[in-house]
Amino acid sequence: MSSIQASKPILKIDWASTDAANYACKHWHYSKSVPVPPLVKIGVWENEKFIGVVIFSRGASAYLFKAYGLEQDRGCELTRIALNNHITPVSRIIRIAIKFLKQNSPLLRLIVSFADPAEGHHGGVYQATNWIYSGQTDPSTVYYHQGRKLHRRQVSEKGWNIQQGEVRKTIKPSQCKTVQVPGKHRYLFPLDDEMRAKVMLLSKPYPKRLKQAMDVPTSQRRCVTDQAAP
Repeated sequence: MSSIQASKPILKIDWASTDAANYACKHWHYSKSVPVPPLVKIGVWENEKFIGVVIFSRGASAYLFKAYGLEQDRGCELTRIALNNHITPVSRIIRIAIKFLKQNSPLLRLIVSFADPAEGHHGGVYQATNWIYSGQTDPSTVYYHQGRKLHRRQVSEKGWNIQQGEVRKTIKPSQCKTVQVPGKHRYLFPLDDEMRAKVMLLSKPYPKRLKQAMDVPTSQRRCVTDQAAP
């Protein structure tokens, strides 16, 4: 367990339960969803009050780390920063969560994360913590069904697919409304000097914040205190 005090408040980082992580994602993250497991769920407390989670996972693609010469178990993706109203800067929470992760997973060499401009995000929190920006992914298609945004795993021509070894029903593309969206901003955080030297070759200037967008949705940054939280 890691406990750190900067005058006030007292910040604590430790493992989060599945229930706590699910609650934080569904109440305090704009996606209202939990990433696909396996997950590393790191909880955050201020003055002994649970304020959210930082979640790392293997990422959406099995080939995410091939471009960096790494096997899948040598990298991870930061997939959720789900926080209720808090005092500590998000950048500090991320730095401490990464330190905690590295201490408990010493073989990890690289963390990847994405900022979605379609949600008004440019990655300011990653810029504040000195991540390396490597450009945008390709534009993509987003599917909506009955007003609900679907993950691409929920859409297939067959009407089903296999997730985590289970057959699950999906929606066919013809049943969906489609929207073309720009590629996501990709950020890299190397965990050793050799990897840093390697990914620095991919470094590009940071993208700027869109004037009409907020880096973190207001509903996420200024939540009313939630007495039902774990």
